Amino acid sequence: MTDPNPAPKSAAEPSAHLLAEVARELIDEQRRGRRWRIAFRAFTALWLIALLVVLGSIGRGGATSTEPHTALVRIEGIIADDADVAAETINAGLRDAFEDPQTRGVILQINSPGGSPVQSSRIHTEIRRLRSLHPDIPVHAVVADLCASGGYFIAAAADQIHVDRSSIVGSIGVILNGFGFTGSMDRLGVERRLLTAGENKGFLDPFSPLKAEEVEHARSLLDSIHAHFIDAVKTGRGERLRGGDELFSGLLWSGDQAVELGLADALGDVDSVAREVIGAESIVDFTPRPDFAERLVRRFGVSVGEALARVWGVPAGLLGGAASAGGATALPMPLR
Repeated sequence: MTDPNPAPKSAAEPSAHLLAEVARELIDEQRRGRRWRIAFRAFTALWLIALLVVLGSIGRGGATSTEPHTALVRIEGIIADDADVAAETINAGLRDAFEDPQTRGVILQINSPGGSPVQSSRIHTEIRRLRSLHPDIPVHAVVADLCASGGYFIAAAADQIHVDRSSIVGSIGVILNGFGFTGSMDRLGVERRLLTAGENKGFLDPFSPLKAEEVEHARSLLDSIHAHFIDAVKTGRGERLRGGDELFSGLLWSGDQAVELGLADALGDVDSVAREVIGAESIVDFTPRPDFAERLVRRFGVSVGEALARVWGVPAGLLGGAASAGGATALPMPLR
């Protein structure tokens, strides 16, 4: 028997039911959104890893050939530890080239204004070492537009140097450059406050007056490195050098002049040297290339880590990044 006078429903009941439904929808929406975010991050991570692997494998070199060939190693650009033309990188390519059983000769294709004396010397030394281990494999340097300073330091290790008539060759010298701001500071009323432990720790500080004893020591330093350079050229070129001290004065020469002075042996390019001098027309490039990940870190540094952190929701510090510590600044001494 039904109650003839049922109690009226509370006005709050529909509202509570509606709120519960809305809450469930919001929770479901959040779950769906979270699943999509996880899936997107996972897809992005896998895509980036695959891209790094593919591009990295493309850039690593490791060329091979089943027929007799001329091995090519390119030396292009500034020679420096943090550049593509670094001793560790180039020497790895040289070793691969010499150790390939089908290599009949090695060509160093050089187009460089020079750079680090240390990196240039290390490449020069490795070429000479590999030549001694593989006496049946000749090494020829082929100059494109420019083979100056550290570039020529490397070329001097080759059996022969080939140039174009219009190539620029030489600059056998060492340079240390910078700026002095003391006059500008005086006019602006800026006081330099430099505290050091060690009387010469502020050596050649650009904001302090230049001292005669510092100049004398710097010249001694440059002369010492220059002597290493001259010795490497004389050892490599020997009696072929037909000039005097002007060859080591830092002057540049055209390809024609370089041949006349004994800084180069003949005119030629990569194809003609491979075909007519080495006798193996097929050319295989053994130049190592930095992998994609390395280029990203070098070019973008911390910004890459921050970008990935935003995508993956990971603290940027966990992804690594560039860091620097305070201290003395290394003197730039490019062979150029």
